[in-house]
Amino acid sequence: MDLTDSQTVVTVVAGLAIVAGLAGVVVPGLPALPLCWGGVLVWAVFGGAGLGGWAVFAAATLVAGGGAVIKYAWPGRNLKRTGVPTSTLLAGGVLGIVGFFVVPVVGLVLGFVGGVWAAERLRLGSNQLAWPSTVQALKAAGLSMLVEFAAGLLVAALWVAGLLLT
Repeated sequence: MDLTDSQTVVTVVAGLAIVAGLAGVVVPGLPALPLCWGGVLVWAVFGGAGLGGWAVFAAATLVAGGGAVIKYAWPGRNLKRTGVPTSTLLAGGVLGIVGFFVVPVVGLVLGFVGGVWAAERLRLGSNQLAWPSTVQALKAAGLSMLVEFAAGLLVAALWVAGLLLT
């Protein structure tokens, strides 16, 4: 195997890690941004891209780090503003994880929704009052996924640009 063959293998492995990371936004258990970032790191270290590869890696690090912060901060701020407590989200998260194992994949969503609704029903004492909080929590989860996917796509675009320019 010569140098270009090993670089091709590294590029394919990096690309697969990035694709797996993008899929990780919707597939529970796959760490989306860390996989995308790790793919770029592998490419920068072993892909023979030189200084340009490290520049792409630095930019990808900023995007992935920023995405990871914004993924929690923006939806969290919206939930605080609407009055949904952290304990409600924790209940939704725990029941979502339980639901994932009881009813694979679909159970995650069902458990999260059920957990948020049950916690809010107990806290507020009414179905009519619990539902708006549940809807807000679902919107926040969707926004979090959207931010994470956008950051992952930007990391992928940086990597592709690095491939074309180095």
